[in-house]
Amino acid sequence: MSTGNANPAASARPVGPDGPGTGGRVTIVGAGPGAADLLTFRAARAIAEADIVIWAASLVQREVLEHAREDARVLDSAGMALEDVLTVYEEARRDGLRVARVHSGDPSLWGGTQEQVDRCRELGIAVEIIPGVSSFSAVAALAGRELTIPEVAQSVILTRLGGGKTPMPPGEEVREFARHGTTMALFLSAARSGQLAAELLEGGYPTGTPVIIAYQVTWPEELLLHCTVGTLEETVKEHRLWKHTLFLVGPALSASGTRSHLYHPGHFHGFRRADPAARRALRATRTGDA
Repeated sequence: MSTGNANPAASARPVGPDGPGTGGRVTIVGAGPGAADLLTFRAARAIAEADIVIWAASLVQREVLEHAREDARVLDSAGMALEDVLTVYEEARRDGLRVARVHSGDPSLWGGTQEQVDRCRELGIAVEIIPGVSSFSAVAALAGRELTIPEVAQSVILTRLGGGKTPMPPGEEVREFARHGTTMALFLSAARSGQLAAELLEGGYPTGTPVIIAYQVTWPEELLLHCTVGTLEETVKEHRLWKHTLFLVGPALSASGTRSHLYHPGHFHGFRRADPAARRALRATRTGDA
């Protein structure tokens, strides 16, 4: 593969969505939380077919580029503004090239994805989005926790602390979401850990509510810390975390002893009949009968 600003038409296969000269294609690829082996098969194929690969070098491990062709042009998005990326997309439309725009995590979350999709449609270039593993699910997997525990938490709120580069809409403050008392995944908030802890407490989480702090999960330097809302700030500052950090908060992170109804012998669905005695017992627990 080549890097830099060489003319891709001179070295790369000019392939459009249906063959040469048909307007090119942009594929926005979710690369997951970092580890190359968390790519989906579809994502790996899109990178392998691309004439130009634009990737987030600071957020995605270099091994992801092993899927790229030797003659692919590779650009690091760290030094590119949206206008620079759009210039590449215009080039792809003109020359019938395939572009793989590789984002960390899942493109549906804080990826600057929609503005790219909108501009691609304005340019008349085909665009596709390939989902990726989000960092919050990678953190839960590493911690060995399910985020939705029966009778404890059945919802997960994905958000971030207000006051950063992008203003939060009214009503989306952390303290407002915290009032639900369910599981929360908080992105982009480590640099203001004191404010984060204060808003979680203000919203109603007890000081002893469990918290998982995750840094660079799936990278070689990954770090997983367990604390509480009451000790969140001191834990973050002790380990000097300020970026690439995600928080999971909520009672589900320490809950045990509950059982879902999905695999209960008294539960039935289209592929399994319920055991009659177990069904009666399950219904009794739902109604509070002895």
